[in-house]
Amino acid sequence: MIDSRTQMVGVISWPVEHSLSPVMHNAAFEALGMNWRYVPFPVVPGAAADAARGLIPLGFRGANVTVPHKRDVADGVDRLSAEAEAIGAINTLCVEGARGSERTVIGHNTDLAGFLDGLERAGFEPAGKRMVIVGAGGVARAAVHGLLHAGACGVTVLARTREKAERLTSDLDDGSGRLVAERLDDEAIVEAAGRSALIVNTTPVGMWPETEQSIWPDERPFPNHAIAYDLVYIPRRTKFLRQAAAAGARCIEGLRMFVVQGAKSFELWTGREPSIDVMTRACEAALGGDGT
Repeated sequence: MIDSRTQMVGVISWPVEHSLSPVMHNAAFEALGMNWRYVPFPVVPGAAADAARGLIPLGFRGANVTVPHKRDVADGVDRLSAEAEAIGAINTLCVEGARGSERTVIGHNTDLAGFLDGLERAGFEPAGKRMVIVGAGGVARAAVHGLLHAGACGVTVLARTREKAERLTSDLDDGSGRLVAERLDDEAIVEAAGRSALIVNTTPVGMWPETEQSIWPDERPFPNHAIAYDLVYIPRRTKFLRQAAAAGARCIEGLRMFVVQGAKSFELWTGREPSIDVMTRACEAALGGDGT
């Protein structure tokens, strides 16, 4: 039950109906006996900064931020964490300061921790390897930043328009010459994947309800030497991952990243460590036994 002492957080997204964040976080709050609640905020494109500033007068403790708001929400925060500033994208907002006093909104990025956790659990070491990142949004920025700092020798960023890919690589370029930007098409992804150890989908392609879409062309065999990592988590086994598995390649599902980034946000808001198992089981129950 929500009462006058309930602490509120939520997720800023458009659309927001598909998000499992409320299910996941509310399960974690309940398991810890905390009087907190997590709610969805459907925020239209262009209004993310207003939504961030509105957390203070509404008395909210924070929020997650997802597509398509991870960059423009920065206009509504008072300052950024070091990671959010380096990545150039925000996925977590924290309201700091006691009620009745001056309060500030801080932008953080926990996508990086979630992304790297997925690689670590798979036993994948980026150092000295080449990668392909498909997409140029906020989570792609976290992935590229993490791979460069982990020692990748080359990262190719593919986006629907070359300009979007070039904007990302220009922002994150460290002068090492390891970043390449290209327009996403069938030939580009097949060519880049052929010399890469990891192919990451950071786009919504393949997400419910368009589950028969994939970033990988149907008529081309997936390179079985590479790992396929899909950050889509609804469904858990996307068409992209099914294509990779059929070729004998290793796969990393996006659900683990989703849970870990959420757990890191939870810690920022509450100062307490949630149960990863509780959060994962809540998501799995919501997805159903077939992972959809």
